[in-house]
Amino acid sequence: MKTYSLTRRLIWTIVLVELCSAVALVVSAGVYEGISHFRAFDVMLRGRADSMLGAVQDAEDPQDNVMLDGTQAYAPKRDIYAVRDDLGHMLGHSANWPDSLAAFGDASEFRSLGIGHRWYRVIRVEGLRMVDPGDRGGGIPRHVVILYGSPTQPVWRVIWRAVFFYALLSLLLLGVSVWIILRLLRVGLEPLNDLAVEASRVSAESWSFQPSGAVKQVRELAPLVSALELVLAGLERSFEQQKHFVSDAAHELKTSVAVVKSSLQVLTMKDRSPAEYRAGLERAEEDCQRMEDLVASMLMLAGLEADTLHPETTEPLDLADVVRDVLEQFRTTAQLARIKLLLHSEKAVWVAGEREKLRALISNVIHNALQHSAPDSEVSTILSVDQGRAELRVRDDGEGIPAEAVPFVFDRFYRGDTSRSRRTGGTGLGLAISRAIVDEMNGSIRLESEHHHGTSVFISLPIVPHPHPGVTP
Repeated sequence: MKTYSLTRRLIWTIVLVELCSAVALVVSAGVYEGISHFRAFDVMLRGRADSMLGAVQDAEDPQDNVMLDGTQAYAPKRDIYAVRDDLGHMLGHSANWPDSLAAFGDASEFRSLGIGHRWYRVIRVEGLRMVDPGDRGGGIPRHVVILYGSPTQPVWRVIWRAVFFYALLSLLLLGVSVWIILRLLRVGLEPLNDLAVEASRVSAESWSFQPSGAVKQVRELAPLVSALELVLAGLERSFEQQKHFVSDAAHELKTSVAVVKSSLQVLTMKDRSPAEYRAGLERAEEDCQRMEDLVASMLMLAGLEADTLHPETTEPLDLADVVRDVLEQFRTTAQLARIKLLLHSEKAVWVAGEREKLRALISNVIHNALQHSAPDSEVSTILSVDQGRAELRVRDDGEGIPAEAVPFVFDRFYRGDTSRSRRTGGTGLGLAISRAIVDEMNGSIRLESEHHHGTSVFISLPIVPHPHPGVTP
């Protein structure tokens, strides 16, 4: 897809708007100038036509005709005129008047006439002259029609000069405004450019995103900066987790495969008795089972991180009932290890979730406590309600966890002592899976431990109303 420059588009858009405004201004100014000058021109024509009317005088002849007294000769040489009385006699006309009387038949006040290569604006004025006004009856009226015209070229010349001035001024202002806009746009878009440059530096090898303070001060960019920082922080964390997950998973699987391979190689190095073959195959089967458990845990963790909790897949669950179910599942294992499983629960506590995931959460925590508890010790499970949340505490009296290892116990494949993995059968994913399930249920999980004095795991989940309020548990 072809890219484009936002700055360039803005500049061209503004220039186009400015240019259209300038053209509209010049056209409007030209129309105004034309109307103003032609109005003044019409007033001038009317005045000269009235002067021409004043030149019509009594001819002092027996027929009581009228005539021009000669003052019409003072009219400008470029003008044209013609005077006719009501009897159809042409009283006089300019030397450049066209030999056509048809113009008198048009009753309109103003008209345009083309003579040669020149255009004239002509006014028609009708006047009255009294012959022998001192006679009885007030004299004889004589009507005259005057056509007076003047060339329009000087008027158009003035108009075009004004239009040219406005156009030149508009272009000058357009150039100045475009230059100012360019400067302002460059300064105004500088934070956006800085943000783009900073974002372009982000890659899988470098997650550094530190926009300048000027970018964060822009009200329109501040939400985008915050969103980018939040998204990039999440991506960086997910990317690092993925790298560690792949690396750790490959290492764990490689180790498991190597153990199985070495066990089989030992069996084939020399002839052995059926009992030795059977013992070797049993060890290989145990290692395969451990590898199978590892893959299952990895798939479960990946599914939890890829999925979100959907309301249609959840149901109200009695957390106390699920805890009792899990403790019953581990009862035989605890008895063989001479460990007591205790449950302290006041009443039913309802939470929203999926039963199998909730079972997996509690199973991982209790299984982890049993693995690290010594014989003749106790694993206590305490369930209570505090401020609208279900609080579950699982405590053991085992060997505990060193203080420096506590912050990492929920990381994938983390084991404070890797030599215990084969003894306990752990994969290092139990607590990571537990945290993923708790996060999915909008809860929290934390661990407190004192080396050689036991460990406590605290799980907090939001409670939901009793699904059957009328039923007492």
